[in-house]
Amino acid sequence: MIETITVGILSDTHGYLDARIAEVVNACDYAIHAGDICGADVLDRIRPRRRLIAIAGNNDVAAMRDTGDAAVVTRLPDRERLDLPGGSIIIEHGHRLGGFPDHQQLRRDHADARVIVYGHTHRRVIDQSSQPWVINPGAAGRERTKGGPSCLVLTAAADDWHIEACVFEDEDAAIA
Repeated sequence: MIETITVGILSDTHGYLDARIAEVVNACDYAIHAGDICGADVLDRIRPRRRLIAIAGNNDVAAMRDTGDAAVVTRLPDRERLDLPGGSIIIEHGHRLGGFPDHQQLRRDHADARVIVYGHTHRRVIDQSSQPWVINPGAAGRERTKGGPSCLVLTAAADDWHIEACVFEDEDAAIA
């Protein structure tokens, strides 16, 4: 039997997790939060079937959080790796490379990965032009969603990986 794994990928919640995004990622085996979480309560709402992997973004610093959140934020790594059938995912927020990370630099830095996930820019990107793929789920909160809160779902089997974008209408637009 071929094992297939689903990974919900989100970023840039900035203290608010859209309920529709939570529903998508919580239906997955794994969830990846690529930084700028900005609240321990956001992490509490992410409950995939197997494991949550979260990394720190440039806004996830103890000085910017209340006491309870600071304890959670200071434990977040800057980078993580998730090994799956058929390859691995490297996760970093992306801010170390400036405003818009250079995909070729990310590929050089993480040549052994199958997929590199970053956040920071709030822009959805699925760059499959070469290996490793470089992806950004966009923003999963309220701030600068660039067309609506979004996340990605990666489906991984040993010989086949594919990515689906899940983009929702802005809540403010739905009310208007």
